[in-house]
Amino acid sequence: MIEVDYHTHHERCGHAQGVIEEYIQAAIQLGIREIGISDHAPLYWLEGDHPWPGSAMPRSELERYVEEVLALREKYAGRIQVRLGLEADYAPGFEDVYREVFARYPFDYVIGSVHQCLGRHVYDQYRWHENPDPAEVYSEYFRLVRASAASGLFDVLGHITAIMAFGPRPSDELLEREFDATAIALANSGVAIEVNTSGIRKGGPEPFPAGPLLRRCLAAGVPVTYGSDSHAPEEVGHAREEAERILAGVELWRPEARVQGIGVRV
Repeated sequence: MIEVDYHTHHERCGHAQGVIEEYIQAAIQLGIREIGISDHAPLYWLEGDHPWPGSAMPRSELERYVEEVLALREKYAGRIQVRLGLEADYAPGFEDVYREVFARYPFDYVIGSVHQCLGRHVYDQYRWHENPDPAEVYSEYFRLVRASAASGLFDVLGHITAIMAFGPRPSDELLEREFDATAIALANSGVAIEVNTSGIRKGGPEPFPAGPLLRRCLAAGVPVTYGSDSHAPEEVGHAREEAERILAGVELWRPEARVQGIGVRV
């Protein structure tokens, strides 16, 4: 059974439930040996301390977040390994801003996620009323995924087919083109990806990324790990059995395996 979970949130981001310690305790009960706390980073691409309540933590909370995770790491030492992580939006043009922020703190890893595409959140279904032809949306989304990998900011990319969760199915030709290009770009970058089981919670038949892209990434040698993307303590370890089946025989990426290159935050 998979014994790690590197993608968890808590109440600080404004759209999750429970405090960090509850997630750690839930992981211990499941026999998970290593949990990553990876709440949503402040939105430095917008002005102000808390420009979009309900989407990410305020800037003023980041230091307290780090302190809390490090204190809980000490409290639970010997029972579970607690990793200090962060999930940050990929925001073109703000790479240096985020790079400076990440350098201030001893993060074990940072997850990079494309949450915004063509002016709307990836899960905003209204976009499909504005633009029912998915070709432009999907092409731009995967371009951003590739750019996030090339940025060098991130250790792991989160839910890399999230745009497909509530969107219309694009043509097979478009998907093949975007999946092929994305797998090659990720392999060239050295960044890892996650099997993110929130894809199942959102009603899909499989985790993120979609199976054809995951298979291309694995064939190209892209490192892969597991994350529940939990937003409530009871979601920790969600669908681990399904992820285990999908990743049978695959050695999972862990932060300590990346002490060379972009994983130097350990």
